[in-house]
Amino acid sequence: MAAELLDVPRRGAEVIYRVSSSILLLALAAMAQQQLMPGTPAPPVGPDPNAALSSNPAFTSNSELRQPITAKERIDWVVKGTIGPASLAGELFGAGWDTLFNQPKTYGPHWKGFGDRVAMSVAGNVMSNTMEAGLGAIWGEDPRYMRDGEAPFSHRLGHAVKMTFMAQNRDGKVVPAYARVIAIPGSNFVSNAWRAPGDHTAGDAAIRTGLGFLGRFGNNTFEEFWPDIKQKVFHRER
Repeated sequence: MAAELLDVPRRGAEVIYRVSSSILLLALAAMAQQQLMPGTPAPPVGPDPNAALSSNPAFTSNSELRQPITAKERIDWVVKGTIGPASLAGELFGAGWDTLFNQPKTYGPHWKGFGDRVAMSVAGNVMSNTMEAGLGAIWGEDPRYMRDGEAPFSHRLGHAVKMTFMAQNRDGKVVPAYARVIAIPGSNFVSNAWRAPGDHTAGDAAIRTGLGFLGRFGNNTFEEFWPDIKQKVFHRER
């Protein structure tokens, strides 16, 4: 019995890999079909007053930011959102916290338990991010966060909150992030099938879902303010 419980992360990662691969292939097929459709109008890249509800001119009129996300950029976003510095730091912190309090107890309060928790967290993020990127590709939802760097602090913080549940579509308009709203709870509830006892109930999945949206807000806040902090801290006068 103990051996089967310790094998949970490996089996979970295998299932997640298969599900994620299928969704990503579906997304790539959908994007390829869209590119091949005759008469499809090219997405706008110029200024559009409805592009985004932001006070930052660069957010609404910068043609580079308005370019629709490509298939490669979707894959890069999944990788960054899973093992990027900010995401990996959050995964390590969460695993360390759970190891400290030994939750769930199946993994144990030791280094191996910490490793198992990290592996499960990374695998869960792979599934969630791939679902969001893959499903969003079908209807043109861009999972990337767009900064509002020229606005006052309070507006920028509110922007980070808003974009936790909103996203830009292929026309540059801000719309509800349907793929994200499906992916975060969907991946958490589906993962109950292979999670360890003590971490596989509907209540556990609901808590992980809430933490998932909280983590997205944290990532948005980091992306919003870190460039400014980095410039002030590491800038050297010549």
